[in-house]
Amino acid sequence: MSTASPLPMEVDALTRRGLRLARFTVAYNVVEGAVAIGAGLAAGLVSVVGFGVDSAIESVSAVLVGARLAARLRNGEPDAVRERRALRFVALTFFALAAYVTVEGVWSLVTGDVADSSPLSIAVLATSLVVMPLLAAAKQRVGRALGNDPLILADAAETRICVLLSVSTLLGVGLFQLTGAAWLDPLAGFVIAAFAIHEGREAWEGELVEEG
Repeated sequence: MSTASPLPMEVDALTRRGLRLARFTVAYNVVEGAVAIGAGLAAGLVSVVGFGVDSAIESVSAVLVGARLAARLRNGEPDAVRERRALRFVALTFFALAAYVTVEGVWSLVTGDVADSSPLSIAVLATSLVVMPLLAAAKQRVGRALGNDPLILADAAETRICVLLSVSTLLGVGLFQLTGAAWLDPLAGFVIAAFAIHEGREAWEGELVEEG
């Protein structure tokens, strides 16, 4: 069922709402990423570092989305070429994340490194499980209301991957804390890499908008 096109005043209000969500995403993920990377490095947890890098990627993505939405408010319409470039940049950052966590995970398995416990890592992952689903849903509502806007829906999809990564990373780290099995942390990192490659391919091909 097709939805009615929003009126110009509604488009403006929805675009501003999308811009506020993008700005919140940047602020939250800068803090989340810094804490996760610091805690992950301190404890030697590859998956938590990868999660923190993903938060940094989402911050960069949100900056790009915010810049494009601000340009829309100035110019009155989307710039399809520039927004396509923004999506492809997001795709490249996903591929870089996949490469990083894969290399680090393999190195951890080969060398037999054992991570330390990290209550701070568990706390930041649990917080993400509360915040990110709400943020992704809010972005998707705005994107749908704007006639299935590709840029905003792609940004919502990237926020959803953060939810999935929070779950997989929290499971891996939590089980590692309980069992002491060193291979669980690299395994969680490989799950992150798989998600990142999948989402990176879809972002590159402009297919993220079809989810949800």
